[in-house]
Amino acid sequence: MRRIVNERNTKRKKAAIILKRTAVAAMCVILAAGMTACGKKADSVQSESVSENDKYSSDIFAMDTYMSLTAYGAKAEDAVTAAIHEIQRLDAMFSVGNTDSDVTTANMQGSATVSDETAYLVEQSLEISRKTDGAFDITIYPVMELWGFTTKNYKVPQADELQETLKRVSYENASLKAHELVLKNNAQIDFGGIAKGYTSSRVMQIFKEYGIEHGMVNLGGNVQTLGTKTDGTAWRVAIQSPQGGNQYLGILETSDQAVITSGGYERYFEENGVTYHHIIDPKTGYPSDSDLTSVTIVCADGTKADALSTSFFVMGLQKAESFYENTDLDFDVILLTKDNQIYISEGIAQNFTSDYTVNVLKK
Repeated sequence: MRRIVNERNTKRKKAAIILKRTAVAAMCVILAAGMTACGKKADSVQSESVSENDKYSSDIFAMDTYMSLTAYGAKAEDAVTAAIHEIQRLDAMFSVGNTDSDVTTANMQGSATVSDETAYLVEQSLEISRKTDGAFDITIYPVMELWGFTTKNYKVPQADELQETLKRVSYENASLKAHELVLKNNAQIDFGGIAKGYTSSRVMQIFKEYGIEHGMVNLGGNVQTLGTKTDGTAWRVAIQSPQGGNQYLGILETSDQAVITSGGYERYFEENGVTYHHIIDPKTGYPSDSDLTSVTIVCADGTKADALSTSFFVMGLQKAESFYENTDLDFDVILLTKDNQIYISEGIAQNFTSDYTVNVLKK
């Protein structure tokens, strides 16, 4: 591995520790006209050459987050409406809060005959778990529940209680044959770390079915784009800074990609002066304490991007670099460390601008 340190950007702002900052809802956003980041003027989401009649946008609250969808084309409104119906359907299917969902049925009974979509997510989850040595694990749900992240009744669990609950956590406790999902050792699952990525990819598929060539979706910070902007230029996606507010790590120019960011600042609570975030290390049962404060995965497959962003946050810089260098998966990455260094894969380095010191990762 070689790193090329780019010192061209010297205006770094000294960031405070990530967990001491106000949570922000959107971690990466499509930049709108008039917004600025890293000293750069942001592009307009809509090209001046496109009339309002060719564009349709709508917002929805689902999967416990606010979502925004935009499509351009003769059937833009129909495409967005169909996509919203699909989001609502998937939300009901995957939600642990829905007593009729595939996930709840499996969690309550220890097994269930599941839909094609649920089976696909289980397969993808187990694949990422195996490749990341358990850094991503959908059976983390009982520990998340113990901390109160699923109910918002937050608490720091007792050490013995946590250790007992951890016995139920292992991706090897979940198996799938055809459409029969089996959970052993009282395991329970949650798709919170992968479902929105799958959903954004489904939205893109629906857009294509309606003949849409330009569009985007922002699922609570999980951005996925279709094609380019209407003027043929790339979308400009701002990667949210852990400091929150209107500050960004940088701007990525991209097309036909999911851009998904994970950070501990999205959901957390404080107790006795200590802040605890929601990204739990499956091996310890405690919030991950790696040297990374933000992970962005850029990939054509939103499902894999979502799962990998969580995995890398748990892994930390050294293991994340090694994974990137040796994996057969096709993706790019933007990592921010606690000492405010950005590490970016060579595939997107030329399309990223930032005021931080940037280190380019090469395979």
